[in-house]
Amino acid sequence: MTSAAATWPWFVRPPSGDHPARIFCFPYAGSGSSAFGGWPAVIDDVEVCPVQFPGRESRLAEPHYGTYERLVADLTEPLAPLLDRPFAFFGHCAGALPAYETTLRLIELGLPTPELLIVSGQVAPHDAAGDRMLAMTEAELRAELAAVVRGRGIEPRPDMLELGMLVLLRDLAAAREYRRVEPVPLPCPIVVLRWRDDPDVSLDRLQGWRRYADSVDIREVDGGRYDFMKAADELLKLSTSWR
Repeated sequence: MTSAAATWPWFVRPPSGDHPARIFCFPYAGSGSSAFGGWPAVIDDVEVCPVQFPGRESRLAEPHYGTYERLVADLTEPLAPLLDRPFAFFGHCAGALPAYETTLRLIELGLPTPELLIVSGQVAPHDAAGDRMLAMTEAELRAELAAVVRGRGIEPRPDMLELGMLVLLRDLAAAREYRRVEPVPLPCPIVVLRWRDDPDVSLDRLQGWRRYADSVDIREVDGGRYDFMKAADELLKLSTSWR
């Protein structure tokens, strides 16, 4: 059993030693590990390990990570002991960018790397500056946040929206600071998901990922941008397809 002290506070549910593989899930901008609350703790024999970034949810009192570079640097140490078995990374929307950068950091340190990187609804890193949310006004972002909360079956209270906006604006500030001018290819395959009901991320916009690995599979899946939270069977099977 991996001790809670070794993983807290990056993993709300400390990973166990009872399963032969793990998938680490990186949340989208403005969210935390609860975005994966609808996913089972284990899919077949793969343990689901949502990552909790600082400055939100159970880590709200902690300073925001500020930049992806700092986020990745701070995550690597608590993550390293958990790479003792085959694993994959799943990153949704902006969460795909630190998932990619974490993979590069693992390579630099000579640590184990993912068997597969799954990116969901996110353009390639060198195209990330064109993300639609980076150009939205605060009023537009607030409306988007309220729609996401309602999509989770919760009627957003004003105080909930204020807190959510605080996290979202800080996350977007970090996203604006992120720059990856030239792709650095990964040694692992990449699966890129395009949600059919997402009008903002087309198949054409996702083609840039083909420069990031020898094996890049771009797939369309049913649903909208935030339907990954519902843990549809198609998505869960894909998330363990590398096993």
